[in-house]
Amino acid sequence: MSHKNEENDHKTSDNGMVRGLQNRHVQLIAIAGTIGTGLFLGAGRSISLTGPSIILVYLITGVFMYFMMRAIGEMLYMDPDQHTFINFITKYLGKGWGYFSGWSYWVSLIFLGMAEITAVAEYVQYWFPAWPAWSIQLVFLVLLSSVNLIAVKIFGEAEFWFGMIKIITIIGLIATGIFMVLTNFETPVGHASLNNIINDFQLFPNGWVSFVMTFQMVFFAYQAIEFVGITTSETANPRAVLPKAIKQIPIRIVIFYVGALVALMAILPWRELPVDASPFVMVFQLAGVKWAAALINFVVLTAAASALNSTLYSTGRHLYQIAKESDSRTMSKLKLDRLSRTGVPSPAIILSAIVIAVSALINVIPGVSDAFSLVTASSSGVYIAIYTLTMIAHMRYRKSQEFMTDGYLMPAYKILNPMTIAFFIFVFVCLFLQESTFIGAIGASIWIVLFGIYSQLKFKGQ
Repeated sequence: MSHKNEENDHKTSDNGMVRGLQNRHVQLIAIAGTIGTGLFLGAGRSISLTGPSIILVYLITGVFMYFMMRAIGEMLYMDPDQHTFINFITKYLGKGWGYFSGWSYWVSLIFLGMAEITAVAEYVQYWFPAWPAWSIQLVFLVLLSSVNLIAVKIFGEAEFWFGMIKIITIIGLIATGIFMVLTNFETPVGHASLNNIINDFQLFPNGWVSFVMTFQMVFFAYQAIEFVGITTSETANPRAVLPKAIKQIPIRIVIFYVGALVALMAILPWRELPVDASPFVMVFQLAGVKWAAALINFVVLTAAASALNSTLYSTGRHLYQIAKESDSRTMSKLKLDRLSRTGVPSPAIILSAIVIAVSALINVIPGVSDAFSLVTASSSGVYIAIYTLTMIAHMRYRKSQEFMTDGYLMPAYKILNPMTIAFFIFVFVCLFLQESTFIGAIGASIWIVLFGIYSQLKFKGQ
């Protein structure tokens, strides 16, 4: 098969999108996509469940997420004009599964966006407790929607600096850890040392169930790693940039996740780390940074804003794609299948932002916020179904006539692809083990079965 758009460095892709993202934007987006607020806020909880063996969980999960990215990368390398990897599900598994994945992914992203905008308000209220949450949410939505609406280059620039803040914070933590270990730094419970990790090491210090439970927590810390694949049709020279971004994922996982966890557990024995507060705050306070809590609050605020920025970008592209493939008059009337003069799907972004804004109302109504947290938990489970369908689509692609033999190939796909699918199923089963995720797992199962059947019937024979 001949290379489609051989160099692919022209200013617009075949779908009308402007290739405004440069290599540095994509590299930072790829890093930022692997570092969520979960690492800054949730590390203490996951460490408390299984101690130093949490590093193993992060590595195992990271390996399988990398395999998924290799599969997505291979398909996007073959056709870099696709807006999103979801298109390959439609292409290789049929319109039914494509319809299911397109809407499921958009809805899941919307609920993630709602969770992110709620978090943004909480972080701002740390400094300004008197400000009403709904007003903070609306201001951030308007600001970030504007960033997305102007041009993709502005979005890339904002994401670049959001990502940089997260990276600098983690490198700061790792540097603090190295300094404390080398100087035998005295802590309230002893000294900073690598022995804090090695001494009394057990693979399952709280039993194997706690160890297994951490997989779903770590899995969702990696959620949105696929986001870099959605930028392909708006990246200059994607065939050079995308493989580079994906190849560096394992190194980034080792540096940012494993490095941060090793630093935390070397400074303080893992049983001494806070469970319900950020261990990052505790470490920076030990290092003499009196305003550590405010610093980490600023970092998680930018991390949540970055996640919301990316969500608005993704939801806009997905809704635009759904509208393009749909023959719905309503979508056509709302102009959801149109691009602005700068090549941005403005109507789709605006509608997505309006739907996310509903969360501002939800949190004001008593009793509804509980139902909202349930739906958010359910959407996380639906993500696993979409990832699984993506891997199946990749297997079909390998057997199709479009398979590019000289493309960016996933290694040993016949073994690694089914192993990745088996891992995703294992993570889904893990959702049923914890009380906090059990109801969400049931909700996700109901959605997958009912909407899956509806989607198949809707496109029966197509």
